[in-house]
Order: sequence, then structure tokens, then C-alpha cells
Amino acid sequence: MEKIKFELEVAIHASPSMLFQYISTPSSLQEWFADRVNSRGKIFSFNWDGVEEQAELVLKKSDERVRFKWLESDDDSYFEIRIQVHPLTNDVSLVITDFADDEDEVEESKQLWESQIEELKHVIGA
Repeated sequence: MEKIKFELEVAIHASPSMLFQYISTPSSLQEWFADRVNSRGKIFSFNWDGVEEQAELVLKKSDERVRFKWLESDDDSYFEIRIQVHPLTNDVSLVITDFADDEDEVEESKQLWESQIEELKHVIGA
């Protein structure tokens, strides 16, 4: 079954360089994304409530985006966190690209991402 790709854009008041640290380093990801985050090379281990999932960092562009592919996934799905700066207003947004198994899961996943990004805003004081 093919997964459904979705995007979510959330405005966030922070500099792209500071945001990049929070989306790309294990210690910063641990502050808002997962209970515990470790990395060994390009392999990141994310732990939520004692459940560990591993993902490979497949793309990293400084101050712009990171993309992870879950190791247990047997398709082309991934999740990406991209920092977008509006060219006229300089407003900063995070654009999340992720995949869900069905339409119901899309809404659940968007709500989860929104909750995580609210936590990120709280951590950085945005």
C-alpha cells in the first residue's frame, strides 16, 4: 500500500541558524522531538516512552533542511524538516514533509507534529 505524503507549514519566530541546530543535533532534538535521541554517524535513534526507532540522516543542508528515512520502512517514505524564509517579509516557517498510511492517519500525524512544534517554540522561547 502506498503511503500518503503530506506537508505542514508552521510559522516560528527564530533565526534559521538557531532553528537548524534544533532540527539537526541529537541533544537539541531531544529537547522537543523525542524523549531521548542518540546518533552514531548518520544513524539516529529516537526513543518515545521506551520505544526506540532508528532513522538515517539522508540529507542535511546547513540552515535549510534535514531529511530522515526510517530504517524499518521498506518504501520511499521519509520525514523532512525544512526552514523556509519568506523572501519579502523574512518571516520564518518550518515546513514538515511526512507520510501517513491513510487519510485518518494524516490528520493524527499533523496534530502530533503541531504539538511537537509547539514544544519546540516553548523550548526556544519563540
